[in-house]
This record gives sequence, structure tokens and C-alpha cells, in this order.
Amino acid sequence: MLNQQTIDKMQMMKMASLADAFARQAGSGEFAHLSFEERVGLMVDAEFEARDQRKMQRRLQCARLRHQASLEDIDWTAPRGLDRSAVLSLGRGAWIRDHQNLLITGPTGVGKSWLACAFAERACRSGHSALYARATRLHHDLAVARGDGSYGRLLGRIAKTDLLIVDDFALTPLRDQERRDLLEILEERYERASTLVTSQLPVKGWHAAIGEPTLSDAICDRLVHGAHRIELKGGSLREAKAQKRKATKEEV
Repeated sequence: MLNQQTIDKMQMMKMASLADAFARQAGSGEFAHLSFEERVGLMVDAEFEARDQRKMQRRLQCARLRHQASLEDIDWTAPRGLDRSAVLSLGRGAWIRDHQNLLITGPTGVGKSWLACAFAERACRSGHSALYARATRLHHDLAVARGDGSYGRLLGRIAKTDLLIVDDFALTPLRDQERRDLLEILEERYERASTLVTSQLPVKGWHAAIGEPTLSDAICDRLVHGAHRIELKGGSLREAKAQKRKATKEEV
């Protein structure tokens, strides 16, 4: 009866994993050889790990990643110039802890967005917050926020995020307000947080795509200088997968 009351109290305090661990120990003799401290430690570990897992799931949910991707699932056989040692080094996350940027460029279909989401997934698992946004959607959300009065709040959320992913950057030339919004974001994040940008344009073409030389200089200075780079090459992986599926169907 006393054990059940203890379990009920743990449940009321939202310590479900601690309650489950307590119930397992109370109902099994396999823990009898352990000391009191060891048994308490096991129960606390169970609750701690469960809370840590829930926090990670919340970080992944808030990141709104476009792809369910992980660095462990990278296809190294695809001919796209992906350097395994460089990717694994970046996967350790030092660049995020040091508030550095990562730029991934390459033609359409080579897996830039997928790779960006894989880095973000690793960041979330490592305890960092992340936020994914296609560049066009980011500019749209900022425009809407400016209209409804939530602009400052949105900028604050972006500024506090450890890793911001801006996908498909500069597909079209930036408009004046978009340039100013981007500079505002990068200024708030400079040397405080990391930004990962993917683009079909090579980095050397970003200045022209941004337009307005003064703002372009300021944006590139904060985004490009000192950033890590991954330059992908090759044909579209989407096309290769589609051809493979077609060939499989024909064989059947």
C-alpha cells in the first residue's frame, strides 16, 4: 500500500519514469544485491534519461525540419564530391559551439537540403536548438510579422536559436526589404549563433544576387567570412532514384 502511494505521488509530480523504475525494483528481487544508493541512482537515471529524450523530441519538433535525415544515413556512394572526413568532423558540432556558419552549395537535386537537415538533427540530439526555413518562406513570415506587430518577437526567436537553416538561398534576386531583414537577422546572430545556408548559386555569386553593394558587403561579411563550406557536384539524385524505380518496375 505504501509503495502504491509513493508511485501515485511520483505520477502526480510528473515523474512517470521514476515511478516505473521504482515499481520495477519493488516488484523484482534482481536489484536486492545493490546498495540503497545504487538503487536510487538507477531510478534517478531512468527519470533523467526520459526527460532528456523528451527535450530532444521537442527540439526536433520545434526545428520543423523538411527531411527526416541523419548523418548516419548519408549515401557515400553517390558521386557528388562529399568529403567523408569533413562531414564527420562537422558532425561533432564544434562549429555550432563556436558560433560559426556552414554554407552548402551545389546544383539542384544533389541533397543540399537533406544534408542540412541531417546536421540540424545531429545538433538537436546534441542539445542545441534549431530552426529550418526555406528562404522564400522566411522572408514571407517576416513580412507577415511586420504587418501584424510580431516582427520583434519573431526576430527574437530566430536570434536565440542555436542553428538557423536558410534553405534555397538566393534562388531569385533579393528585394530591398528582404536584404534588410536578412542583415538584421545576421547582425543579431553574428558571433552568437550559427547559420547554415544552402544555395544553388556558388558563394561567389551571392553578392550579385543580394544586390545593393553596401548591404551585400555587410551580409556577406557576416555570413561568408570564416564559414565552413561544402561544395556538392554531380547530377540530380532525384533523377537517379526515379530512373532506378522505373527500371525496377520494368523488370517486374
